[in-house]
This record gives sequence, structure tokens and C-alpha cells, in this order.
Amino acid sequence: MSEFKRIDPTSAAALLEQGATVVDIRDPQSFEAGRIVTAQRLDNDNLPQFVAGADRQAPLLVCCYHGNSSQPAAAYLASLGFAEVYSLDGGFELWRQQYPAKIERNDV
Repeated sequence: MSEFKRIDPTSAAALLEQGATVVDIRDPQSFEAGRIVTAQRLDNDNLPQFVAGADRQAPLLVCCYHGNSSQPAAAYLASLGFAEVYSLDGGFELWRQQYPAKIERNDV
């Protein structure tokens, strides 16, 4: 079984530049209000569909509000066979502070 790694926003940005997938586990309203560019919202309802269609060898970045909830989610995804899973330290809040230009919103 693989384990996840914690990653800071700077390293995460580099990982995303290389084509990593990013999943956001925050609530729908927070996700719609702002998210990392290319992020997909992941919850219990769409998890089976995501897992079935995902490339388990590609890097996967898990994002939450502050970097706490993403850790058990990342561990779970690693247990499902994802080879390279990362939890974003500081979560979306720290990402938003460091990379305001790399956020998309539905109101834009």
C-alpha cells in the first residue's frame, strides 16, 4: 500500500505545471466560490466514478480548506492504489494567499 506525502503550495504548483490532477474535497459552495485551476470536486457521491476513470499512476493532489481533512482523504486514495498522492499543506486558504492568479471561480 502506498502512502501519501504532504506538499507545500510552491511544490504543488510545480507538480500541477507537470500535469498532476487536483481534487478538492471542500463543500460545493466553497468549491464554486473559488478553487485551484483545473481542480475537480471530490465527495462520497462521485468518488467511485472518479476512481474508476482516474489514472492511478499520475500524481494526485488533494486539497481541503486548511490541509487537515485532505490528509485522511489522501491516505484513503493511496490505499485504493493511487501511486503518487499528495496532501496540500495549508489547503486552499494558503494556496489562495500565495497564488491568487491560479484560482478559478464560477462568477468570473
